[in-house]
Amino acid sequence: MIRHIVLFTWTEDATAEQKATVAAELRKLPGLIPQLRSYTVGGDAGINQGNYEFAVVADFDDVEDYLVYRDHPQHQAVIAQHIKPIVATRAAVQLRV
Repeated sequence: MIRHIVLFTWTEDATAEQKATVAAELRKLPGLIPQLRSYTVGGDAGINQGNYEFAVVADFDDVEDYLVYRDHPQHQAVIAQHIKPIVATRAAVQLRV
């Protein structure tokens, strides 16, 4: 199985509405991309200072399924239209689990 983890911080001028839209649009993807086995998105719980502000954790059966998700037009549209305009920093990793 492949686990994909992405962490974001937002620009200082990112609005609460923009951040909520990112989460809402990402949460639509499991209904559109059947290769997603598990999908969790959300804002940091605010327990520790200095954390990233938002995370995506997605599980796939194999690398090929991850690549379908990565390149899927709906996923790419969310990135282009909603994430890129407000992202300050991004970190990502794909793990074999």
